[in-house]
Amino acid sequence: MNKFAQQVWAEIVSNKKVGAYHHMVFAVGELAKHAKPGNFVAISVGGGDSSMVLRRAFAIYRTFDRGVNGGLLEIVVAPHGSGSTWLTNQSPGFKVDLIAPLGTSFGIPTQPVRALLVGGGYGSAPLFGLSEVLKNRGCRVDMILGASTAKKIYAPLDGKRTVSSMTITTEDGTTGITGKVTDVLANIIETNEIDIVYSCGPMGMLEATSAISSQLGVMHQCAVEEAMACGIGVCMTCVLPIRGEDGQIRMVRSCIDGPVVDGASVIWGSKRMIPEGTWGAK
Repeated sequence: MNKFAQQVWAEIVSNKKVGAYHHMVFAVGELAKHAKPGNFVAISVGGGDSSMVLRRAFAIYRTFDRGVNGGLLEIVVAPHGSGSTWLTNQSPGFKVDLIAPLGTSFGIPTQPVRALLVGGGYGSAPLFGLSEVLKNRGCRVDMILGASTAKKIYAPLDGKRTVSSMTITTEDGTTGITGKVTDVLANIIETNEIDIVYSCGPMGMLEATSAISSQLGVMHQCAVEEAMACGIGVCMTCVLPIRGEDGQIRMVRSCIDGPVVDGASVIWGSKRMIPEGTWGAK
């Protein structure tokens, strides 16, 4: 578990609908100082009498350590299920039981590099804070945002403020280039001489991004989207097969050993099965 993680009652400062999603801001005090791009938050949903006993995990969009509310933490929520829908229905002033920051963060290069950020749908949320960190480190930052349709592209104007170039793809062609992020990925890597790719989004997109990055010999860090029930490494529901530096495959917990991992180390396509040769498997 992240050594800086704290459990707090966080007041909702703002809850605004942005396209298909909700942008939510919480007052979290000192906790905001320790959150880094790639970390996530686990929120208790449903209220005290609810049957929804499991927390819901959301990637941290950004944090701010200033203002009348002190430290602020922002997330982007897609109200799909009962838990996320309950959360997005709450008004400013309501307090939620929140644990953050959790998980690993994106690795930041010590020297300026050429970075490409690849995001799918609301999964792209952690990349906006990452782009600011990389820019402040002197890196050139390019970004690709993709989704099935225009209304599911999250805050493209927000991203443009901190990147050298922005490419948008939609599968239905309602904005940007028609297709998927991976249709333009190889060309941008080669044209802009990218040194490292950072990605966040659906697992299928991460797998394809990893394959292309490996083919072109480019480092790839990705934030995986495995379902998390506890968020603190206890329940073992978010395990993912990872090949270690010693060549051994192990089932690791993406909530504490991730969500940010080396894309080349993931055994993609395992379909939540234990791959042959995994340590401890019969």
